[in-house]
Amino acid sequence: MNLEQSARWKAARNILCIRLDNLGDVLMTTPALRALKAARPERKLTLLGSASGVDAAGFLPDVDEAIRYDAPWSKHPEAPRAADFLAMRDKLASRAYDAAVVFTVYSQNPMPAAMLAYLAEIPLRLAYCRENPYHLLTDWVPETEPAEGVRHEAQRQLDLVAAVGTPAADTRMQFDVPFEARDSIDALLEDAGAGSERIVVLHPGATAASRRYPADRYAEIAAQLIERCECRIFVTGSADERALTRAVCSIGSATGRIHDLGGELALGELGALIQRADLLISNNTGPVHLASAVGTPVVDLYALTNPQHTPWQVPNRVLYKDVPCKYCYKSICPLGHNECLRGVSVDEVVAAALDLLSDNVSGRNRLPQVAAAGAFQPFSFHVAK
Repeated sequence: MNLEQSARWKAARNILCIRLDNLGDVLMTTPALRALKAARPERKLTLLGSASGVDAAGFLPDVDEAIRYDAPWSKHPEAPRAADFLAMRDKLASRAYDAAVVFTVYSQNPMPAAMLAYLAEIPLRLAYCRENPYHLLTDWVPETEPAEGVRHEAQRQLDLVAAVGTPAADTRMQFDVPFEARDSIDALLEDAGAGSERIVVLHPGATAASRRYPADRYAEIAAQLIERCECRIFVTGSADERALTRAVCSIGSATGRIHDLGGELALGELGALIQRADLLISNNTGPVHLASAVGTPVVDLYALTNPQHTPWQVPNRVLYKDVPCKYCYKSICPLGHNECLRGVSVDEVVAAALDLLSDNVSGRNRLPQVAAAGAFQPFSFHVAK
């Protein structure tokens, strides 16, 4: 990038940030968003996102506005209309953005979003791209993954904005828990009789079937942890996952130490609960990245659908079984066995949990860890035997 182009990016005051996938993906983009804002604090950042991304935007201090867009190149129950694309182009054009940054994982094609920004006449357009985008992007960072190795998703997006002269001084993820959500969770914990006990959150759900550890094993994990460390366990999930959370709670219900919160928590309250917890045990899904943003240790039951979305800058254990079919990027196991997850035993999960709990002081007043600028969080994989 030449000096003139660098100066144009530095001068940009109104930037559109396009991130059209899920909650976790948006959270992993927050270090890059912070870098964009810190470079020019008076900048306005607008997130163009999915429904879950827009829900998260209210908790992201560097996002000034969010616009929901159900893009035709993203998965939706009903196909968006061509007219919706043209209406979004007109809406973005009317906002007079100085620049657009297209954030994608390496398996996604940025061209449709780049075309939207191009047609909206946004003068600066940045993205990774595998093929030459010619005029669709003014700033093209050649896609090198996976041929030359892969990066954590947070690092990938930090590197993208650094390519236009915006390095990060602070690489932490962000999620600002509102005071009212903290108060609500404090009251919930008090009503549950949590007292000074350690708090463990279990999140047994995930949008993709390939990323779900069996519910009966989560129930066994809960039972063992209650017996071995007398912790208090809270099981979380969406309204659609109430049957799942109820099943996990069934084994330990007689102890009074396991609590079913399926469908009970708004996003801010989920963040507050995870922030208050000493440990999260979860499939590889949004709450793992919430925990990374609020500084809570994680046992991540990590289906090997991709290698880039492990916990970021928090103590963690990433558990999986190595399989020949890893990194399939499939929502449903193509071979029907889910062995990359089923190969992890309950005993391994409990051992990892106890290990992290023994190292961790109470998480109730924890702040996210501070990492050096540009620091990369090494994967902490633990392979099931």
